[in-house]
Amino acid sequence: MTSSLLPTAAPPASGHSRRRGRPSRRFIRRAAPLAWIGPAIILIVIVVLLPVVVMIQSSLQKISPDGFVLGSAGINNFITLFGESALSGVLLRTVIWTVGVVAVTMVISLGLAQLFNARFPGRRVARWALIVPWASSVMMTALIFRWALDPNNGVVNVVLHDVGLLKAFNSNEADWLGRPVSALAWMMVVAVFVSLPFSTYALLSGLQSIPEEVYEAARIDGASYWKLYTGITLPMIRPAILVATLINVINVFNSFPIIWEMTRGGPGYSTSTSTTFMFTLKQSYIGESAALSVINFAMVIVIVLVYLRATHWKEQVD
Repeated sequence: MTSSLLPTAAPPASGHSRRRGRPSRRFIRRAAPLAWIGPAIILIVIVVLLPVVVMIQSSLQKISPDGFVLGSAGINNFITLFGESALSGVLLRTVIWTVGVVAVTMVISLGLAQLFNARFPGRRVARWALIVPWASSVMMTALIFRWALDPNNGVVNVVLHDVGLLKAFNSNEADWLGRPVSALAWMMVVAVFVSLPFSTYALLSGLQSIPEEVYEAARIDGASYWKLYTGITLPMIRPAILVATLINVINVFNSFPIIWEMTRGGPGYSTSTSTTFMFTLKQSYIGESAALSVINFAMVIVIVLVYLRATHWKEQVD
């Protein structure tokens, strides 16, 4: 009788019940990083992917100038777009604009980065001064250059007139932005001017990451300055060159304020790139404009992929 009153020991927990909590803990542990990257993923979906979907959808619709969807257009917007007589010139000009600005920017930035990496009096002030074009509004920079190039009282013509160089143009005034060739050249100058700060600082960060011991060892072996630059400096800053070039290509290709504020893409479409031409189409032909935006997006992706393949970017990262 007494033994029946004693508390009986609980049966040992089975292995199945012990393991029951483990999957949930494992899931929580694996899902924990989502708390950190989840907001970034949501932001990318809302800011990047959703507009791309809407852009593609709009390119396949018939939309009135007031923005009302009138039905499906299929690929008619693309057919009409490729029938535009100005499109071929716009696309060619876009390539010239992008390649020219990026190439000149990278060459000058290499020199500036090398200069700012050296020690000289006032280096800090010079570095700060380089930030000014970057910190300033691109639109305001374009407006200032437009005023400076005014054919009547712009500072450029005033200076050229004072030194007697305007006679070379057979005119007392030079309408720099009224002629397609000179207007495109000046707009490229402005684009290079505003692109230099980022590229220079990106390359400067690459130069400062090179250990000085590498240069000292090469000097002991008798390497010349040119050998140091081509054999050590350029190979070791290739990742920085890759990043700076890619970002410049995307920014310059999609550049709008410089061209729009200086010439509005004129005379006619003679200084328009695909971005400004797309904006002009949007005022009356929204579907065509959306179709061109899809082509722009595809061109940027293709340019980036071709550049990454040509530069063997995986080897640079590794």
